[in-house]
Amino acid sequence: MAGRAARLVLLAGAAALASGSQGDREPVYRDCVLQCEEQNCSGGALNHFRSRQPIYMSLAGWTCRDDCKYECMWVTVGLYLQEGHKVPQFHGKWPFSRFLFFQEPASAMASFLNGLASLVMLCRYRTFVPASSPMYHTCVAFAWKMDYFCASTVILHSIYLCCVRTVGLQHPAVVSAFRALLLLMLTVHVSYLSLIRFDYGYNLVANVAIGLVNVVWWLAWCLWNQRRLPHVRKCVVVVLLLQGLSLLELLDFPPLFWVLDAHAIWHISTIPVHVLFFSFLEDDSLYLLKESEDKFKLD
Repeated sequence: MAGRAARLVLLAGAAALASGSQGDREPVYRDCVLQCEEQNCSGGALNHFRSRQPIYMSLAGWTCRDDCKYECMWVTVGLYLQEGHKVPQFHGKWPFSRFLFFQEPASAMASFLNGLASLVMLCRYRTFVPASSPMYHTCVAFAWKMDYFCASTVILHSIYLCCVRTVGLQHPAVVSAFRALLLLMLTVHVSYLSLIRFDYGYNLVANVAIGLVNVVWWLAWCLWNQRRLPHVRKCVVVVLLLQGLSLLELLDFPPLFWVLDAHAIWHISTIPVHVLFFSFLEDDSLYLLKESEDKFKLD
């Protein structure tokens, strides 16, 4: 035991200078995985593993090697805690207690609830807002993209939505050109991360930059129209809440009860924001529809 403790202390110092996650660089972890694979992941032992593996695990793509990594991760975490060291990360992630085939059950459930909230509010929006509203199709498209695309796409589409609301209703050609520019930016961004180098630092800086553009543009429009359009206060609250809650993503701590980490908390806390944002979209779309009808009557 003293020998293992000494190795853990030495590794803790070395990992601070080296790249990669501390947990998966631990010799105890690597030896455990190697031994587990030799005993369970070949020949008759592999057939035995597959026969006793739950069907939902195999359908989700969990392999014998994955199972070895999972079990050895907890062996290593136990050693760290036993020797009084901080919980390490493994392969860039904190250790999570698996539920069914979900490696991060709280984040998975929170993502599902986020999608459900968006779907419920989208259905409400489509029920109460006629399709003839000037912003109807743009808002509906935004809702679907929020559920199915990555963070960069959501932010860029939010900027596009803001452009449509602030400029595009009077100058559709400007919106078309701006949409092409955003699509080009997204293509370059995704191509660089996928084909050249997946740089976490660059991705973070890029998302922060376009996020600031999104926040400043929406807030400027809201403040400019707050007296004429009382419902923009909802948009102000949404923008400020999202900016504040996004700070949760910067926190880095081992998951509470091995389930709840900063990312999961962020997902959970943003669920009510969807409700408020769609409430703003509904009020604003109905306002634009009424304004359009009034102009038509005057003509």
